[in-house]
Amino acid sequence: MTDKSALRASLRAAREARPPVDIPVPSAFLTRLKPGLTVASYVPFGGEADPSPFARAAVDAGCVIALPHVVRRSLPMRFLSWATEAALIAGPFGLHQPAADAAELEPDIILTPLVGFDRSGNRIGQGAGYYDRAFLAHPNAWRVGVALSLQEVDMLTPDPWDVPLHAIATESDWITP
Repeated sequence: MTDKSALRASLRAAREARPPVDIPVPSAFLTRLKPGLTVASYVPFGGEADPSPFARAAVDAGCVIALPHVVRRSLPMRFLSWATEAALIAGPFGLHQPAADAAELEPDIILTPLVGFDRSGNRIGQGAGYYDRAFLAHPNAWRVGVALSLQEVDMLTPDPWDVPLHAIATESDWITP
């Protein structure tokens, strides 16, 4: 399948049809965690893989958690500070996010929701380019995709603006391209 819209639809349907699955936190992730690092996580929706075990491990290691904050497509996504029990507000596209007045943070690690991925670290997201723009804005951040193994495809052809991942965690594998 070469049409990204059709591929997205197919992968979303497969992802949403599967019951929630725990994704174990690999030792390769744990060894990266240091007190004071900022780990950008996300609140899953629409069948996205749940990164909360990674965020809990980060908090246990003394890291700070940030979550994406989106206003509209024409503005970049920001990563705002989040205390793990703090209330979230409703954002566009069904997102749950920190309030706009939370502190903006520079992420050291970005946990990334995926629609699809390949073993070369290429990814397909929701299609709005938020994470690709965030990756460019934070080039030193370690980019980790979190997905279900059924979201893996043999090969994706990246567009010029696509930024690859450094690693991908699934329920059955830790992939480092």
